Amino acid sequence: MKLGIAGGVAVVVAVVLLLIGYGSVFSVYETRQALVVRLGEPRQVYTDPGLHFKWPLIESVIFIDKRILDLENAAQEVIASDQKRLVVDAFARYRVRDVLMFYQTVGSIDGANSRLSTLLNSSLRRVLGEATLTHVVRDDRSALMARVREQVDREAQAFGIQVVDVRIRRADLPEQNSQAVYQRMITERQREAAEFRAMGSQRSQEIRARADREVTVLLAEATSTSEKVRGEGDAERNRIFAEAYSQDPDFFAFYRSMQAYEAGLRPNDTRMVIRPDSDFFRFFSDPSGKVRSGVPAAPGSPAAAGQGAAQGGQR
Repeated sequence: MKLGIAGGVAVVVAVVLLLIGYGSVFSVYETRQALVVRLGEPRQVYTDPGLHFKWPLIESVIFIDKRILDLENAAQEVIASDQKRLVVDAFARYRVRDVLMFYQTVGSIDGANSRLSTLLNSSLRRVLGEATLTHVVRDDRSALMARVREQVDREAQAFGIQVVDVRIRRADLPEQNSQAVYQRMITERQREAAEFRAMGSQRSQEIRARADREVTVLLAEATSTSEKVRGEGDAERNRIFAEAYSQDPDFFAFYRSMQAYEAGLRPNDTRMVIRPDSDFFRFFSDPSGKVRSGVPAAPGSPAAAGQGAAQGGQR
């Protein structure tokens, strides 16, 4: 009976010793640093990795990441120096430089994120409020971010934090302003397009008017040239007729009569009301074309017209 009680007590003592031993040992990894706290009061900081000891039950260990941490800041509206409103989405990266100060001021990573978010928002308003929209979006963005990082890092040193980097992920106009700017851009482009179309229409009218003027001039010159050539041709024809008549009047009369026959007796209409013994057909009755006396042609008849044409040819 006594052995059973002693064995139980020994087991209990062994378990207690194991718990005490387990509670007095802790390990620090390469990515973390440890702060030993005794009854809420900081005692010692361990930054080197390895196995360390503490008093069990009365001391506890707080582990803090020594790597670079991310701060995701909510988008906020900032007014630039040219009174343009901007929606700025920024983020920061930081590391815990002084574990003891960090624990005494902010206590945890969540507390540090809350305090840094406030500092970051204030610094963004100060720095971006002194710059224009063009500087923020395009020209001096890197320099402005460097200024914001310096200000936040200087203020975060009181929390044992070192700010490594601050970046603007996005800087845009508010939605309603973006729509207004977009609509204004559309209107401006439409106005420019209308101006280009008007200039093109004016240019086309000028080219068309110049082309029409040149066509009119060319047609007038061509008409003048053609009339001149036609007149010269008619004069040359009359000269040839005159020479032919002077050389052989009988042949010229015969040639003119043949032309009158060709003009009067068309292939599609050979009907003609005329006296058979009319002077118009003198070459049908006499190859020499001598006019028979005593048979005058009726005035106003086609024969009289043919006779007149023949006589005109003789002249």
